[in-house]
Amino acid sequence: MSGRLQPYWQRWLARRIPAAASVRLNQRRIFIIPSLVGGAFILALVLMLLAAINYQNSLAYGLTFLLASVFVVAILHTYRNLAGLILKAGSAPAVFVGEHASFRVRLESSARAHQAVSLGWLPAELQTQDVAALGLSECQLSLPALRRGWLRPGRLRVESRFPLGILLAWSWVDLDLALLVYPRPIEGDLPLAAGASEDQEEGNRAHGQGVDDYQGLKTYQPGDSKRRLHWKAYSRGQGLLVKDFASLSGRDPLLDFAALSGDVEARLSLLCHWVLQLSARQQPFALSLPGCMLGVDSGEQHREDCLRALALFGQSV
Repeated sequence: MSGRLQPYWQRWLARRIPAAASVRLNQRRIFIIPSLVGGAFILALVLMLLAAINYQNSLAYGLTFLLASVFVVAILHTYRNLAGLILKAGSAPAVFVGEHASFRVRLESSARAHQAVSLGWLPAELQTQDVAALGLSECQLSLPALRRGWLRPGRLRVESRFPLGILLAWSWVDLDLALLVYPRPIEGDLPLAAGASEDQEEGNRAHGQGVDDYQGLKTYQPGDSKRRLHWKAYSRGQGLLVKDFASLSGRDPLLDFAALSGDVEARLSLLCHWVLQLSARQQPFALSLPGCMLGVDSGEQHREDCLRALALFGQSV
């Protein structure tokens, strides 16, 4: 549909098929037109009728009207294949930019079986499912996640050409599908709060609570202070190790957006990387964004809150 008519079409669809997490297809939500094969079938019927009229052949008349009645009956059966089908939105886990977003859609039968039901988003290829009588079937649809924030794929195309393929029954269903897309993680140096230098960190450690709480050695991770490197272990061929203290500096890391350089997306990607890294280490940290401050915490919920804040930064929720 042309861009000029698209807004009118979308408003009409929104009135006729409003958005809902569960949609049952009925006569108001199902449209039916001849398919390309059906168009050729109609053309053949017209030519057969002209030939029958020209030659006044009763057998040609009979064959033409018989095939025309098959076409009319196929309209009912094609419509019935979609009528009564229930579509429900499933869970949609969050992804990172560059990954494929996965949406789950459940198809349920309220009475009869539904054969060869195709669904998806054009122009991508549609997936075809069969639904048994009083049964259900799950379909997993994917889309590329190209930008952070909410990914709303819009109306879902549902269609069927069953049983003869000469008619196309279809509908545009809005299941209000949405998932959150996090920034793409990009490795880099650990961003500290503005004005917090490595010397200050080491000085805090010397006077902090954990100066005597030596835990041992651990493998060096990007962002660890180079002043804590155990060079003797490195000279013995044991690799890069750092001294681990129970309370390293008397304070927890602050991931500060304002302390970074570069464009907005690059900063968010770097912060996303360190949110994942610190969460994997189970190390408490805080996140500071313009207009948003998440205090020092750890755990799965804190990780999700930080990733959500990064994904929705600068966007309306």
